[in-house]
Amino acid sequence: MAADVSAPAVASPATSTPAEGPAVRRKVRAAGPARGAGRKGASRAKWRKRAEIAFFVTPALALLAVFVAWPIVTAVHMSLYRWRGFGPMVDFVGLANYTSVLTNQVFTDAVIHNLIIVVGSIVLQLPLGLALALLLNRRMWGQGLVRTIIFVPYVLAEVVAGVVWFQLLQPQYGVVDTILSSLGISGPPQGFLGTPDLALWTVLVVLTWKYLGLAVILFLAGLQGVPEDLYEAAQLDGASWWQVQWRVTIPLLGPTMRTWGFLSMIGSLQLFDMVWILTRGGPANSTTTMATFLIDQGTRSQNFGIAGAASVILFVLALILAVAYQQLILSRDTRSGEGRRKKKGLKV
Repeated sequence: MAADVSAPAVASPATSTPAEGPAVRRKVRAAGPARGAGRKGASRAKWRKRAEIAFFVTPALALLAVFVAWPIVTAVHMSLYRWRGFGPMVDFVGLANYTSVLTNQVFTDAVIHNLIIVVGSIVLQLPLGLALALLLNRRMWGQGLVRTIIFVPYVLAEVVAGVVWFQLLQPQYGVVDTILSSLGISGPPQGFLGTPDLALWTVLVVLTWKYLGLAVILFLAGLQGVPEDLYEAAQLDGASWWQVQWRVTIPLLGPTMRTWGFLSMIGSLQLFDMVWILTRGGPANSTTTMATFLIDQGTRSQNFGIAGAASVILFVLALILAVAYQQLILSRDTRSGEGRRKKKGLKV
């Protein structure tokens, strides 16, 4: 009987000591608040990050809303009324202003002029800018001075550049006609800006002089990113200078050229100041652009409804061309960048 009574006093391996139970409970109670404090800290960090983003993004969004979104909404609203700029807009005409703009021969010619300037700017500035960038990328005497001379026209204000060229191109007494006369060449009687068949091409030449520096600077920046090892490898393989440029430099410079082409296209579609200073859209509307058309309708004719409709059409056309350019041309660079990132991820 004594053996039977003392048997339950033997502790089994599965049971814990009396002192272990309170210690485990204290650890559990301590771990609970620690996890809660960690979650609270992560939540505070998340909200702090959101507050920082809102603090820095809000001013930019406010400027975008005031100077971009609100003018677009105002232009759309104004385009639905026949309005002379005085009093409230009460004469609602719907889409009649858009019909008037799209059937206006001056506006359709202005669209053609803008497209000619888009194509002409790329055709002229791309080869010239690339040739000058390749030349200035080599070591030569006076390299910095030549770069400055090429880039100075771009940093000049459009008003200053326009006034200078307007004076240079004056018929008979202008510098250009004087130089041509000294060479035995007679310029047009009405001047280059006063002859309808020559005015648009003259403006295109002035635009090339004005904005060629941007192309050169962008191309030079792109050339700095071409590895020297590729040049050395191509030369060891016996490639000539032209083959190196055609097979190595130009393909690697492709993203920079495509970005410059996008900027040139958008700038040509919105062209106003240089044309307005040089010709005001004349002679005989031969240099009118969409921007000069809508400004002329709003300021001289006071057809603010027509001007609003023209501005909306200009915005939509620029948006369509920008999206098409993005999808057809710039998306190539995006896809190649994503491919490189995926390859790096696989290597890791």
